This record gives sequence, C-alpha cells and structure tokens, in this order.
Amino acid sequence: MTNTSIIEEINVWTTPLFVTQMPDHDFLKEALLAAVYQQKALQTTAIESQIAPKAKHALHESRLDFLELADANVMEAKRALEELILEIAASVNQAFWPEDTQADAHIIESWYHVTQKGGYHDAHSHPNCSWCGIYYLEPGDANIEGNGGLNRFYDPRVNAEHYADPGTAYLGGHGVWDFTPTDGQVVIFPSYLKHSALPYFGDKDRVVIAFNSIIEAY
Repeated sequence: MTNTSIIEEINVWTTPLFVTQMPDHDFLKEALLAAVYQQKALQTTAIESQIAPKAKHALHESRLDFLELADANVMEAKRALEELILEIAASVNQAFWPEDTQADAHIIESWYHVTQKGGYHDAHSHPNCSWCGIYYLEPGDANIEGNGGLNRFYDPRVNAEHYADPGTAYLGGHGVWDFTPTDGQVVIFPSYLKHSALPYFGDKDRVVIAFNSIIEAY
C-alpha cells in the first residue's frame, strides 16, 4: 500500500510590486514635462536634493517637493498618484485593517530625474515612508537597441543565494528583476525594496517623477 504524503505549500514574505498606467497621461504629459524643464532651468546644481550625489551620474534631480508646485497639472498628477497608492495599500492591507477603516495616502516627497546619455542611479532604498513609486513621464530611448535605462529591483532576501545547486534554481539565479519603462507607466513598490536606474545610453532625455508616500488610517 502506497503512503501518499499531503504536502501543503505556504508562500511567505512575498514582495508585491504594482504596475499600472498613469490616468490621463496623454493629457498631462506635455504640461508636466514643461514644468520639469522649467524647474530644471532654475537649478543651480545637478542634484538639488543634495542626497547621495555621488550615487548619481549624468542626471538632474530636483528638490523633494516637485509635486507641491502651484500648477494645476502638477496638482492633478499628485492627486491621481495618491489615489493609485491608496488603492494599492488598501488592497494589500485589507486583511489587516479593522473593518470600516478609512484611509488616505499622502505623497510626502517627490522629485524628477532628467537623465542624459551615460546617466545612472546606484542601488538604494527609501527610508521613512510606506510606498514608493516611479512615473515614467518620458522613457526616452530606454531599452531600444541596447540603450539601457531600465530600473533594476533587488531581491530583499539577503541570504537567498548564499548557496546554489539545482534545488535553488527556483530563486532565479540572479536576484534581480529588471523593469523596462514605457510611456506613462507607474510602478509602485514597498519602500524597503532596493532598486537602481541602470546606465542609459539614449540620445533623448529619460524623464521620471519619483515619489515617497505614507498612509494615514482613521
């Protein structure tokens, strides 16, 4: 008589990332690009945020309040992004929030990157916030005939690849996930997830708006 074991699979400590299209991107794009380049023209240094300038090359970064500009299109972009963040946070936390919980998402930091040929941003994560995101306002020539410009996300399981044999093949063997930007896409991810912008070799500017957010429940 064959003894058949019942084996239950339990997946724990997953890392959710969410990809969507920015609402009204076609309407907002040119106005937002104009706002970005207007602010870029006022910059007195390439990295206005003054955060980790040595980790960034051949790019311009604003201060961390870009989405606070008193501009109708910028304000609409912030509103739309906060709605996306809240929808995601509510979905992920549905089983953990008390019944009838009301919540709001607040973007507390936001900035643009205008990346030129050869530009990149080393691996990093974003402390003191809940969810982070990147809005690809203008991906430029990213990933066209080897032009790079992808965002790379790193496996947060720091010991996952301390040993490799056929039994660990499911881990992927490289510990990274590369995201190819397309026009108007938004990727939203938990703040602990390390990521980088790989070297970009396109001739057209690669322009993104990045943001950090917190969730308030009541």
